[in-house]
Amino acid sequence: MTIVDVHTHMLSEAFLDALAAGSGGKYRVGRVPAGDRAIFTRDTAFVTLTQGMFDYELRVAAMDSAGVDMAIVSLTCPNVFWGDVAASTAAAELINDDMAAAQTAYPDRIRFLATIPWQYPDRAVQELERACARGAVGVMVLANIDGVSLTDPRFAPVWDEIDRRGLPVLVHPTSPIGEYQLDISRYHLVWSVGFTFDTTLALSRMIMDGFFDRYRNLKIIGGHAGGYLPFVISRLDAGFRSFESCRAAIDRLPSTYLEQIYVDSIVYSPEALAMTLEVMGPENVLYGSDYPHKNGKMEEIIEIVGAAPGFAHSGIMSGNAEKIFRL
Repeated sequence: MTIVDVHTHMLSEAFLDALAAGSGGKYRVGRVPAGDRAIFTRDTAFVTLTQGMFDYELRVAAMDSAGVDMAIVSLTCPNVFWGDVAASTAAAELINDDMAAAQTAYPDRIRFLATIPWQYPDRAVQELERACARGAVGVMVLANIDGVSLTDPRFAPVWDEIDRRGLPVLVHPTSPIGEYQLDISRYHLVWSVGFTFDTTLALSRMIMDGFFDRYRNLKIIGGHAGGYLPFVISRLDAGFRSFESCRAAIDRLPSTYLEQIYVDSIVYSPEALAMTLEVMGPENVLYGSDYPHKNGKMEEIIEIVGAAPGFAHSGIMSGNAEKIFRL
């Protein structure tokens, strides 16, 4: 069976250099107590770096071992949402060019999602056009853009262009707003709880804000099974029925918008995937691994998907991705 991995990451040492030089001290590369390098924001290590993030040859070998046919790679957090217009744009260009070169080197194995400087909408649209010309098959965005919600009006020109092109967008978490007040730096709760909360809030806000009524061509992919969205969607429906403020921007139940939202399969138990499939529908779930993060084990997710009902396998593994990414 063909397998397409829609949630998988790559970096470069040049990007880390640009991040350290251009983020004004907000981000740094250091080491966690176990000795691994990591990207820190203040004292919080929220991206642990691994060798596989920098080596496409190693990546393809790992794909071969796991039986994954194609990887749609993207940059991870903090993306390029940290510098002035020149630094952020240059970092986006660097990553897009690096991924485009990998796609050329491995035309049957690699595709990529565009990295764009969302906080500078005019430049973001320009870089999106350039990245698509170089072969990008979609766009990656974090669940908040340096603390600003994705539905903020300032990003409308970017969403307009993405919608016009009908591009899939991976909504990937980062450290949520208020991380220090939430006290999630200990026990790596920023990863287990903070990231999934960040995605849940972003997708819920999109629904409640009428985002999917305005952008009919969008194909949003919520990372890590959409966070808690499959669990909380019934509560959003209950709020819609109960509170006038929940009906301020939409006139139908929040759950009716799920047909416009895709999620990946990055859960860690068959039970969690079963609920995701039941709520989202098997046609809206895509295989993703989070490789090469330390938690990103391609074989583990393949095994979990293998425990799902047989009729869903081909769609999750590749069919749904082939459709929305036009592979």
